[in-house]
Amino acid sequence: MNPIHESTSCAVAACAEIIGAKWTALLVHDLSEGPRRFSELEHSCAGISPRTLSERLRALEDEGLVERRSYAESPPRVEYELTEKGEALLPIIAEMRQFGHAYLTA
Repeated sequence: MNPIHESTSCAVAACAEIIGAKWTALLVHDLSEGPRRFSELEHSCAGISPRTLSERLRALEDEGLVERRSYAESPPRVEYELTEKGEALLPIIAEMRQFGHAYLTA
């Protein structure tokens, strides 16, 4: 079991611990459209600092939700893409979006 979940025996709490971190659900949503470069994710999540973006992407990688791919090009290119496990979160993100539209927006 991942150390982040050792203290969490409830599956709902464990899931919330992953996607509840600020920016994480937005990143998963953005990555649902396909592979993205760091700069594209930074632009789509206006207000996120490069450090926070790096931390969130690393956490998603550690959870097996995102795969980081490096390409040996000049200049170097790195892309992030949802894994099968990450794609399994998309229905949850879609429900969050639907709930937000129905109850939280004016």
